Amino acid sequence: MDTGKLVVVLMMIMVALMVEEGTRAITLCDMNDKGLQACKPSVTQPNPVDPSTQCCEALEAANLTCLCSYKNSFLLPSLGIDPQLAMALPPKCNLQMPPTC
Repeated sequence: MDTGKLVVVLMMIMVALMVEEGTRAITLCDMNDKGLQACKPSVTQPNPVDPSTQCCEALEAANLTCLCSYKNSFLLPSLGIDPQLAMALPPKCNLQMPPTC
């Protein structure tokens, strides 16, 4: 096989791997994609809403200490999440934030 064909084959394999990876659900601090999506309207500007029951249930199962570690990270804004709104969400669900947060 010549070099050109090898490059094309390798690129096709890389694209296939990226597509496969893209179909996996996102999990963040024990919150799955469904939980993250349930909370997204509450942590997105410009008009955040009160958290839904599904959002609060997802937060109850989440690792809040882990979530606190993202409050100054670029990750939350890259997902369309306002970090200040995200940190205010657990108390709205009657959950205690970790003292170190």
